[in-house]
Amino acid sequence: MDSDAAASGRGLVETYYDAVDAGDYDRLASVLAPDVVHDRPDRTLSGRETFVSFMRDGRPETETRHEVTATYRADDGGRVARGRLVGADGGGRFDFVDVFDVGDDGIRRIETFVRDDLRRG
Repeated sequence: MDSDAAASGRGLVETYYDAVDAGDYDRLASVLAPDVVHDRPDRTLSGRETFVSFMRDGRPETETRHEVTATYRADDGGRVARGRLVGADGGGRFDFVDVFDVGDDGIRRIETFVRDDLRRG
């Protein structure tokens, strides 16, 4: 992946988090490949429409924000982001690592890994 493509991947991931946190579902859809797959600890979402519908209507909390503390370029050209999900009350919900597969048509796959022991203090 050349530097322009790598920058584009980083931009897609940044836009992904911004759109989810803002509830901007049209913008979210614009960075997802039509056949995107999101593997979450609690379920797998397949397809852009299913994914966006879940983010809009199916999440346990929609008033959250992602505090991304680091992003990395994966050897295969994808992206990895590490951070924590914070609720509207300011409390941490869980730490996460998201692994993104990025292609010419947008984000193709997201694998989410979580650690939910934020209540440690």
